[in-house]
Amino acid sequence: MEIQTVGELLHWSYANLAMAHSAITAKVEKYGRAQFMIRSRLYAGLNKQTMNLGPLADDERLKMVLPQACCYCGSRDYLSADHLIPTKRGGANTGDNLVWACRSCNSSKCARDALEWLKEKNQFPPILLLRRYLKLAIEMSRERNLMDTTLAEAPELPFSLSAIPQTFPPPGQLRLWVVEIAQPGVPGDLAHKAAQVA
Repeated sequence: MEIQTVGELLHWSYANLAMAHSAITAKVEKYGRAQFMIRSRLYAGLNKQTMNLGPLADDERLKMVLPQACCYCGSRDYLSADHLIPTKRGGANTGDNLVWACRSCNSSKCARDALEWLKEKNQFPPILLLRRYLKLAIEMSRERNLMDTTLAEAPELPFSLSAIPQTFPPPGQLRLWVVEIAQPGVPGDLAHKAAQVA
C-alpha cells in the first residue's frame, strides 16, 4: 500500500496503533487476524470519515489514573510539564499537549519533536503516548485543511511527518505505558481503565 497524503499517513499510523493496543491488551506474541481486521476497518473508516478517533478528553482522564511519571523514561523524580509537540515548533499551549517529563528527558528533548527524539534514542514510544501525539497531529492537520495534501506538498508542521511510524514492532516489544500499570484485565486496576478509555 502506498501512502500519499497527510491524512492517509496519520490514519494508517493510528490504525496500526489500534492494532498494537489490541494485541497488548490480549497479551498475544504476534499480530493475528483479529488485530489485522481492527487495523483494516479503522483505516478504511477514518479515510471514509465513517469512524472517528476517540476524544482527547479520554487521554486527559488517563492522566488522572496513570502513575505520575515521566512519559518518556518512567522516572518519578523531578517532574515538570512538557509540551509533547513543542510550542517553539507551533504546538498548542494547552493541557491536551502537556505531558509529565523528568528534568533529564525534558532538557534532552528540548524543543525537538518527541517522536524524532525517541527515534534518535532507538525507542518506540509507549502506545498511550503515541495515541495522544497522533490525535494532536490529526487535529492540527484537520484544522489546517491538510488531510488531503500530498506528503510531497505538505508544508512544515509543528510535528514531524517523517517520524510518524508506518510499521510497528511486534506486541512483545511494545509498552502500553512507560511504567507497569498493574495487572491487565483485572477490573478496577489501571490497565483495565486504560483499556476501557482506549
